[in-house]
Amino acid sequence: MTEQTPAEAQETEATREYVTADLCGTTLRVKNITGWRPSYLRALREADYDAWAAGVLHVDDVPTFIDLDATFEEINGFVGAAMEAAGEAPGKSSGPRRSSRTTRKR
Repeated sequence: MTEQTPAEAQETEATREYVTADLCGTTLRVKNITGWRPSYLRALREADYDAWAAGVLHVDDVPTFIDLDATFEEINGFVGAAMEAAGEAPGKSSGPRRSSRTTRKR
Protein backbone atom coordinates (compact mmCIF):
# COMPACT_ATOMS: atom_id res chain seq x y z
CA MET A 1 0.00 0.00 0.00
CA THR A 2 1.26 3.48 -0.80
CA GLU A 3 1.23 6.18 1.83
CA GLN A 4 -1.34 8.94 1.53
CA THR A 5 -0.48 12.60 1.58
CA PRO A 6 -2.14 14.63 4.35
CA ALA A 7 -4.56 16.06 1.77
CA GLU A 8 -5.48 12.59 0.51
CA ALA A 9 -6.01 11.39 4.08
CA GLN A 10 -8.40 14.27 4.74
CA GLU A 11 -10.28 13.48 1.54
CA THR A 12 -10.55 9.82 2.54
CA GLU A 13 -11.82 10.72 5.98
CA ALA A 14 -14.36 13.20 4.63
CA THR A 15 -15.80 11.10 1.81
CA ARG A 16 -15.85 7.50 2.99
CA GLU A 17 -17.63 5.94 5.93
CA TYR A 18 -15.60 2.72 5.58
CA VAL A 19 -12.10 1.86 4.41
CA THR A 20 -10.87 -1.62 3.60
CA ALA A 21 -7.99 -3.71 4.86
CA ASP A 22 -7.04 -7.35 4.40
CA LEU A 23 -6.95 -9.93 7.16
CA CYS A 24 -5.70 -13.41 6.23
CA GLY A 25 -6.37 -12.68 2.55
CA THR A 26 -9.94 -11.49 3.19
CA THR A 27 -10.94 -7.86 2.65
CA LEU A 28 -12.93 -6.38 5.52
CA ARG A 29 -14.63 -2.99 5.84
CA VAL A 30 -13.59 -0.80 8.78
CA LYS A 31 -15.18 2.47 9.93
CA ASN A 32 -13.11 5.60 9.51
CA ILE A 33 -11.21 6.56 12.67
CA THR A 34 -13.59 9.48 13.25
CA GLY A 35 -16.40 6.94 13.69
CA TRP A 36 -14.62 5.05 16.47
CA ARG A 37 -15.79 5.47 20.04
CA PRO A 38 -13.40 5.54 23.01
CA SER A 39 -14.78 2.16 24.08
CA TYR A 40 -13.57 0.63 20.78
CA LEU A 41 -10.04 1.91 21.40
CA ARG A 42 -10.22 0.61 24.96
CA ALA A 43 -11.23 -2.83 23.67
CA LEU A 44 -8.32 -2.72 21.21
CA ARG A 45 -5.82 -1.77 23.95
CA GLU A 46 -7.16 -4.58 26.15
CA ALA A 47 -6.88 -7.09 23.26
CA ASP A 48 -10.66 -7.69 23.28
CA TYR A 49 -10.62 -8.04 19.51
CA ASP A 50 -14.15 -9.42 19.18
CA ALA A 51 -15.62 -6.38 20.98
CA TRP A 52 -13.41 -4.07 18.93
CA ALA A 53 -14.53 -5.75 15.69
CA ALA A 54 -18.20 -5.47 16.66
CA GLY A 55 -17.73 -1.73 17.06
CA VAL A 56 -15.56 -0.79 14.08
CA LEU A 57 -16.21 -3.36 11.35
CA HIS A 58 -19.14 -3.33 8.97
CA VAL A 59 -21.88 -5.42 10.58
CA ASP A 60 -21.66 -8.01 7.77
CA ASP A 61 -17.90 -8.42 8.30
CA VAL A 62 -17.91 -9.13 12.05
CA PRO A 63 -18.75 -12.86 11.72
CA THR A 64 -16.03 -13.21 9.07
CA PHE A 65 -13.50 -11.55 11.39
CA ILE A 66 -14.40 -13.96 14.19
CA ASP A 67 -14.40 -17.01 11.86
CA LEU A 68 -10.92 -16.14 10.54
CA ASP A 69 -9.57 -16.63 14.09
CA ALA A 70 -6.42 -14.66 13.19
CA THR A 71 -3.28 -14.55 15.31
CA PHE A 72 -2.36 -11.48 17.33
CA GLU A 73 0.32 -10.65 14.77
CA GLU A 74 -2.18 -10.87 11.90
CA ILE A 75 -4.75 -8.76 13.76
CA ASN A 76 -2.16 -6.12 14.65
CA GLY A 77 -1.12 -5.91 10.99
CA PHE A 78 -4.77 -5.63 9.97
CA VAL A 79 -5.44 -2.85 12.49
CA GLY A 80 -2.37 -0.95 11.31
CA ALA A 81 -3.39 -1.28 7.65
CA ALA A 82 -6.94 -0.18 8.43
CA MET A 83 -5.73 2.87 10.35
CA GLU A 84 -3.36 3.83 7.53
CA ALA A 85 -6.17 3.43 4.98
CA ALA A 86 -8.29 5.75 7.12
CA GLY A 87 -5.50 8.33 7.14
CA GLU A 88 -4.31 7.78 10.70
CA ALA A 89 -0.92 6.32 11.52
CA PRO A 90 -1.14 3.58 14.17
CA GLY A 91 -0.05 4.76 17.58
CA LYS A 92 -0.63 8.40 16.77
CA SER A 93 -3.40 10.40 18.32
CA SER A 94 -5.28 13.03 16.37
CA GLY A 95 -5.94 14.83 19.66
CA PRO A 96 -4.49 18.18 20.65
CA ARG A 97 -0.75 18.49 20.92
CA ARG A 98 1.11 19.92 23.85
CA SER A 99 2.79 23.23 23.38
CA SER A 100 6.47 23.08 22.54
CA ARG A 101 7.01 26.16 24.68
CA THR A 102 7.90 25.54 28.29
CA THR A 103 6.30 27.55 31.05
CA ARG A 104 7.65 28.24 34.49
CA LYS A 105 5.74 28.93 37.65
CA ARG A 106 6.76 32.18 39.21
